[in-house]
Amino acid sequence: MGVRNPSAGIDLCGLTTSGLVRYNCIEAELIELAVARGEATLTAHGALRALTGQHTGRSAKDKFVVRDASTDSQIWWDNNKPMTPEAFDLLHEDMVAHARDKELFVQDLVGGADAANALNSRIVTEYAWHALFIRNLLIRPDRAALADYAPKLTIINLPSFRADPARHGCRSETVIAVNLSRGLVLIGGTSYAGEMKKSVFTVLNYLLPAKGVMPMHCSANAGPDGDTAVFFGLSGTGKTTLSADPKRTLIGDDEHGWGEDGIFNFEGGCYAKTIRLSRDAEPEIFGTTERFGTVLENVVLDHNRVPDFDDGSLTENTRCAYPLHFIPNASATGRSGHPHNIIMLTADAFGVMPPIARLTPEQAMYHFLSGYTAKVAGTEKGVTEPEATFSTCFGAPFMPRHPSEYGDLLRQLINDHQVNCWLVNTGWTGGAYGEGQRMPIKATRTLLTAALDGSLEDNDFRVDANFGFAVPVAVNGVESTILDPRSTWSDKKAYDASASRLVSMFIENFAKFEAHVDGAVLDAAPGFKSAAE
Repeated sequence: MGVRNPSAGIDLCGLTTSGLVRYNCIEAELIELAVARGEATLTAHGALRALTGQHTGRSAKDKFVVRDASTDSQIWWDNNKPMTPEAFDLLHEDMVAHARDKELFVQDLVGGADAANALNSRIVTEYAWHALFIRNLLIRPDRAALADYAPKLTIINLPSFRADPARHGCRSETVIAVNLSRGLVLIGGTSYAGEMKKSVFTVLNYLLPAKGVMPMHCSANAGPDGDTAVFFGLSGTGKTTLSADPKRTLIGDDEHGWGEDGIFNFEGGCYAKTIRLSRDAEPEIFGTTERFGTVLENVVLDHNRVPDFDDGSLTENTRCAYPLHFIPNASATGRSGHPHNIIMLTADAFGVMPPIARLTPEQAMYHFLSGYTAKVAGTEKGVTEPEATFSTCFGAPFMPRHPSEYGDLLRQLINDHQVNCWLVNTGWTGGAYGEGQRMPIKATRTLLTAALDGSLEDNDFRVDANFGFAVPVAVNGVESTILDPRSTWSDKKAYDASASRLVSMFIENFAKFEAHVDGAVLDAAPGFKSAAE
C-alpha cells in the first residue's frame, strides 16, 4: 500500500522507528525488496527462495504463554510453559528498543474465513520475505476494509533480536512469547517463518472453544455434492497431499474451525512440505513451486537455480508457502458445510496398523486425544529406529487449553452431525520401517475415495485384534492382503511383538487423560491379542 510513518494512525503496540515502515506491500514489492536486501533469491521459475539458518523448524521448547489472572485457570500448563507478565513486559520493552532503527514491514490480515469467528491479525516483521510469507498464509482483507481495520492480535517478529534468559524468563536467545490477555505475540531469535502462522493458530485455539467452535489442526476438502471431509494428521502423515485431490475442492491444508455453519479455513494459503516432492505424484503442489509469489523455504537450488526437492542437506523440513488460489480447484470462500467424514491420519512406522479402519465416536475421541504417528530414522538427529509420537489433538504444541475440552467438543459435533470417522495409516506395511515398505499411495487414495463416496460402507468388516476398530476385509482395486497387516509380515511372531509394543505405548500415553474421559472412551482403548489366541 505504501510507506508510512508509524505515528500516522498505525498502532504497532509501542514500536517506533527511524526507519521506513512499509504498510501492506503487495507481492511484487515484497519480492523486489527481499532480493534487493539480500534476504532471498529468485529461482529459475520465479519463486522466492529463502534460507532460515540455524532454525529450520519450530522452536517448541522456546515457546511461552503469559500466566496471569485471566489465563491461570484456562491454560493446560502441563503442555504450555508459563512466563510472568513482568518478564513479558521487559521482553516487549527490549524488542521495542531493538526495532528503533529498523525498516519494518506491516501486513494487516485475517485468521478465519468465518466473519463471526475471524481474528484480525497485524503482523510486524523486519524481513520482506517474512511479510510475503504471512501474506500468502493468512487471509487478505479487501483493500476497502483496511480503512476500518482494527487488529485483535499483533505479532512482532524480529529475528535479529536475541533474548536474555535471565532477564526475560525464557530458555535461550530464541523466544516465542504469547500474551493472550493483551493479544500480543513476540518472536525473536529465529528466522523460521512458520512461527508466525502457528502463533495465529495458537490464539484461535484459545479463543474459539469458549464460543463453541472447534479449532482443528487439519486439512479439508469437499466433493462435487458438497460432502465435506476433514483430515487430521501430524507433519508427514499426508494431510496436505491427500486433501489436494483434483476431483474435490480444497478448503485448506492445515488449520480449520468447525462452527455453527460448518467448516471454515483459518488461512488463505498453504505451507506444504517439499522434500522429495514429485511432479507426477503431487502435480498441484509441485505446480505452485514454479509460480511467482510462492516462497520456498530452505530448498536447495542447483547451479541453474532449479529446486532440487530430493536434497535434504539443509533440512528434511523444506517447505513452500503459497496462496490458496494457486491450487486450481481451491475454494474461493474457504468455507464448506458440516463434514460427512473425518479422517485421522497416522504414519505408523511399526507396520502394525491397517491402511484404513472405521471408528466409533468413542474410538475417534480416543485416537484424537492420542494423536499418534511415528518418527523414522534420518528425519531427526538421534533417531535411529522408529519412535512413537503422541501429539494430542494432532497438534499439542498449539493447544493452550486442556485436550479434554477439544475432545469433548469434537465428540459432541460428531454425534450431532452423524459424521463417519476413519483412521488411515500412510506408514509402513509388510514390516516396520527398514524392513517393510511405505503404504502405496495408490492404495491409500483408492481406500479414501471409497470412504468418502460411501461405497466402503457396503464392504464386510472384521474387528482388529489390537485396536478393536472395524477393518474392511476386501475393497475393489486394493490388494486384500494389505488390509490385514499381520498377513503382510513374513515373521508373524515379530508382528505380534511389534503390535504388543505399540498397544502398550498407546495405553501408557493415554493414562494422563483417563481422569478426563468417560467409561465409553476408556473402553475404546486398544488391547493386544495375537492371532494364535
